[in-house]
Amino acid sequence: MQIYDSVQKKKVPFEPIRKGEASIYVCGPTVYDDAHLGHARSALAFDLLSRTLKALGYKVTMGKNFTDIDDKIIKKVEETGKSLEEITTHYIARYLEEMDALGVARADIEPKATESLDAIEQMIQKLIEKDAAYVVSSGDVYFDTSKDAHYGDISHRVGEDEENQSRIEHTEEKRNPKDFALWKACKGDEDICFDTAFSRGRPGWHIECSAMIEKHFAKAHGNDTYSIDIHGGGADLLFPHHENEAAQSRCATGHELAKYWMHNGFVQIDGEKMSKSLGNSFFLKDALNVYDGEVLRYYLNSVHYRNNFNFNEEDLLSAKKRLDRLYRLKKRVVPGKGSAVNKAFKEALLEAMSDDLNVSIALSVIDEMVAKANEQLDSNPKDKPLKGSASKPLNGASYKALKKETIANIEFIDTLLGFGGKEPYAYFQIGIDEALKAKIETLLNERSEAKKAKEFERSDAIRDELTTMGIAIMDTAEGTVWEKA
Repeated sequence: MQIYDSVQKKKVPFEPIRKGEASIYVCGPTVYDDAHLGHARSALAFDLLSRTLKALGYKVTMGKNFTDIDDKIIKKVEETGKSLEEITTHYIARYLEEMDALGVARADIEPKATESLDAIEQMIQKLIEKDAAYVVSSGDVYFDTSKDAHYGDISHRVGEDEENQSRIEHTEEKRNPKDFALWKACKGDEDICFDTAFSRGRPGWHIECSAMIEKHFAKAHGNDTYSIDIHGGGADLLFPHHENEAAQSRCATGHELAKYWMHNGFVQIDGEKMSKSLGNSFFLKDALNVYDGEVLRYYLNSVHYRNNFNFNEEDLLSAKKRLDRLYRLKKRVVPGKGSAVNKAFKEALLEAMSDDLNVSIALSVIDEMVAKANEQLDSNPKDKPLKGSASKPLNGASYKALKKETIANIEFIDTLLGFGGKEPYAYFQIGIDEALKAKIETLLNERSEAKKAKEFERSDAIRDELTTMGIAIMDTAEGTVWEKA
């Protein structure tokens, strides 16, 4: 397995801390609002990574946090009059529902900032004791970046961003402009605060991930060099978030936070970086109201995770047509049980995904499998002996074997890439609302009764009515099935 390490800026072999195991931690959402396509892109990228490592035989442990105490959340509390718990519980549930719709597996560990306050306090206290952090008169606690000789090694961007970071968190009591807040003391009569030995307040953003990783991963490894194998997140987190995480963890624990750092690209809408400040944020819930989650998954994963993604409807519809071809093949081979996945097909897919999740090649391998399977099935339209080469014609048994193998191939695609698992006729019913589905079923029942009564004119009229509605029906041995034409 080759992965692109953001620190080394090149692809490197994945060599885990513990043989046969892979620990991954991904920065999750700050839960004050609905998830957007940027959240979806990151979740999908690291879901692909987890699936690939599992397919290669690794035991994967995935962690993803929820930031449930933050200035933006507090502002939401003030605006809505709801409690912090009401707001964060609501948006966490929404996020998980939407990730489920995209086929993103739940993380094994899902820590929340408010449930990790003891670990956060302990790490800050360690840093204070080592003089790598200091308390100012307000009660705020800052990390002293001058105490970390390797500060800047993660992003290689400290110089160009130093002024910006200083402007964001400015106080005359800071030892250095680059120093950042580990703990924010409460001001005035603020009531969303937590007691610690250094002041009453709440954690800074960067400290929570370091503390959570140390609590849930580092001790389990028993490793003196790294806390986890892979730390992931969006490219926008590289600096200052991940740079600061690495620095505070290094100084508190004496070892590196992660052996590898991976980052996914931005999401743009018609070429413009998605940003609420630009007024073009595209909430995931809005996309899921229009497009099926599996179609969105296929589309959002169709571009390599490190590249920026330009979201537009034209490309999405093109991606759906590509996915449609897989489901049309699946219609031809089900119902039935799969046999063993084709060895060469499986190896080709794993080889592509082992190359830093090269999804473009993986999708081309799938397209080739679909085309070849259709060609072989076309050569035998009515279960006649399947035509093979002149020297080795394939018989009927081989035809059945091809169908079983194709089913197994599609099942492996679903396991590895997370699409192709729907019942094919249900897939082609996507976009039909429940009321129309009920009307279609009523008409199909009436048509069935008409055929039984040999009222063929009535039966044909119902078929014509359905055709006018944009519905195609097929009479099969298992009964009548339908799909959106």
